[in-house]
Amino acid sequence: MIDDKRRYYIKAVVDRFEGKLAVLVTDDKQKILWPIKNLPDDVQEGSIVRLVISTTKTDQEEREKLAKTMLNEILKNG
Repeated sequence: MIDDKRRYYIKAVVDRFEGKLAVLVTDDKQKILWPIKNLPDDVQEGSIVRLVISTTKTDQEEREKLAKTMLNEILKNG
């Protein structure tokens, strides 16, 4: 699935936990083993998660956009 033009994501459901891994099942029934430590603390069986796929360039653009937004908010409210 496409989140926007530069980011893609896979939606999955937490099927179960096996040791230190979570078994995530995608809409097309593929299983992904994912470390539990890399999931949000409130995740439980049945939770829906999104795995985001992006490039380093996309991450840099996001950080810059966030920094500009925060700076604009500070200047506007200052």
